[in-house]
Amino acid sequence: MEGIGLVVSVIVAVYLAIDAPKQGKSPVLWAILGFIFGLLTLGIYFIKTGRTTIGWVLTIIIGIAYLIIIFLVISAILVMGSMFT
Repeated sequence: MEGIGLVVSVIVAVYLAIDAPKQGKSPVLWAILGFIFGLLTLGIYFIKTGRTTIGWVLTIIIGIAYLIIIFLVISAILVMGSMFT
């Protein structure tokens, strides 16, 4: 499963490195951000470059996914903690 995230991050980083100079943006900065933060960076990049509809949709979907993951992790920690008391 971790491999999928790495592949997505690399694809996002390569796309941003190629597209950023066309938009007058720093390709190195956007590629690094894209590798670290993945699809969230791509959504923000789309917003910054005028492709606001797809940018906001992507950013909101990824934001909701991150919140769900955080909720599930916290829930698992609480359940595991209650099992040992």
